[in-house]
Amino acid sequence: MSDSAAMRHGRLILVPAVITLAVTLLRLAGELLEWSSALFNRSAGGGGAIVGIVWLVPIFGIYFALTLARAGERPAKLLRALGLVLLALVLMPVVGAVAAAAGVDPLGLAMLVLFAVAAVGAVLLALSAWPSLTRVLVAYGLAARIPVAIIMLLAILGNWGTHYDAPPPGFPEMSPLAMWFWTGLIPQMLIWIAFTVVVGVLFGLVAVAIVHRGPKAEAA
Repeated sequence: MSDSAAMRHGRLILVPAVITLAVTLLRLAGELLEWSSALFNRSAGGGGAIVGIVWLVPIFGIYFALTLARAGERPAKLLRALGLVLLALVLMPVVGAVAAAAGVDPLGLAMLVLFAVAAVGAVLLALSAWPSLTRVLVAYGLAARIPVAIIMLLAILGNWGTHYDAPPPGFPEMSPLAMWFWTGLIPQMLIWIAFTVVVGVLFGLVAVAIVHRGPKAEAA
């Protein structure tokens, strides 16, 4: 990718990255101040909380995709791209199911390593599906997840009582830094980046297929 393309993509993610950081800080404040658990879930994983950056992924995936498509950066073969991203979508669940059937502890470190490897594979599949959108989403994912990883480190060291420092049930005892490495750094920098890329590309492809029905441009 050229320097000009990198700068253009950097400008594209700037406002979404600022919005995402604001939501992250709002969620942190809501958990520390013990606001509504429906809005700010403080349990391990924090799943289902209404205030969370995970809900922004499809929105910004569509925004990035339509912006790139207007600039002529979209896949030449949408069906092929969709097939690749659907394969990426099921890669981690399939790896998890196969590993669990083989006796790997679903809550153990070995499973986490397998998910991390599968996450890299999922991103590579998405890169084959739509290179330019994947690069944008990787950059956006890093901008979104690096602050979360930093917050998790501080929360674990300070025992803040938020979902950022709550280990998964049954997770082995270890030092705070090791806990952050396995439950913060690895998931945020690999697994959640892969989620951002795959879900963002999937929603982006669907949006482009609906909005742009004319002749297809060359692959980005």
